[in-house]
Amino acid sequence: MSLSAEPVIYGLIFIAVLVLVEGLYLVTFGKSISLNSKVNRRLEMLEKGGKRDEVLEQLRKEMRQHMKAQTIPLYSLLAERAQKAAIAFTPRQLILVMAGLGAFAFAGLTIGTSTPLPLRILASGIIGIGGVFFWVNSKAGKRIAKIEEQLPDAVELMVRSLRTGHPLSSAIQMVAKEVEDPLATEFGIISDESTYGRDVGEALKEMAERLGVQDIRFLAVAVTIQQQSGGNLAEVLAGLAKVIRDRFRLFRKVKAITAEAQWSGKFLSAFPLLALIGTLVRDPNYYDNVLDHPWFIPACFVVGVMLTINLIVMRVLTDIKV
Repeated sequence: MSLSAEPVIYGLIFIAVLVLVEGLYLVTFGKSISLNSKVNRRLEMLEKGGKRDEVLEQLRKEMRQHMKAQTIPLYSLLAERAQKAAIAFTPRQLILVMAGLGAFAFAGLTIGTSTPLPLRILASGIIGIGGVFFWVNSKAGKRIAKIEEQLPDAVELMVRSLRTGHPLSSAIQMVAKEVEDPLATEFGIISDESTYGRDVGEALKEMAERLGVQDIRFLAVAVTIQQQSGGNLAEVLAGLAKVIRDRFRLFRKVKAITAEAQWSGKFLSAFPLLALIGTLVRDPNYYDNVLDHPWFIPACFVVGVMLTINLIVMRVLTDIKV
């Protein structure tokens, strides 16, 4: 049994799909939409001549458009993560990107492999759709993680602003100008909405529900209670910032403690595959005598299922909520 380069080609095509969709995204909407950018996207749009109400409407449309497209087949599986990632592509554009990447994958498989046509079509569809799903899920995870990390500093900045005598709307506006994206644009939207008459507590509550971040729900509740019953909002937010920071520190500590178990699960699942590759490299004909055995393929499926179950079980055991 000789080693084939086709699995490597499949992997390279999948990586190329991820690079293409990220490059297309940055080219279409500019570098400020990247999480690594130091530029506040909302402020950049305003500096380019956009009117405040037009920029607000565009950003709100981008952040809500995906949940409105849940009726599209298969897209419902992607809509929630696309909303959390604030993907600026419209649902229709994202579907077209999937189709384009699928065509690219099909061309690559046609040139680089001898896979039969039906399998090429199936594989290119999986690569195109799966690549976009992986990209959106990755961006959503990174964006939510960064918002959770930025939130304590943003709340403390609000506290300092309130203690110097500024109103809540000015404190939110200061966060929108001083911190980096993605939290800056989120608070900028709240600032603009409050300027046009929307209740700040209601806007914070909607942002918390859209992003699914528990700490922002606490912030929304604190602001709403203060608006209804009064009190020293600066002291309340100072306590909230301390709780959020302590919770975030505890989460990092739990993550460090469970890291060994997580990597043990990954290693135990990857070791049989690495052993298989090592065996085939040293002796490509090692499995020739059993390839025709009727139990060979079923046994491979059983091993694959058991390795997958091992990953899932280890992930569940180490997924400790803080």
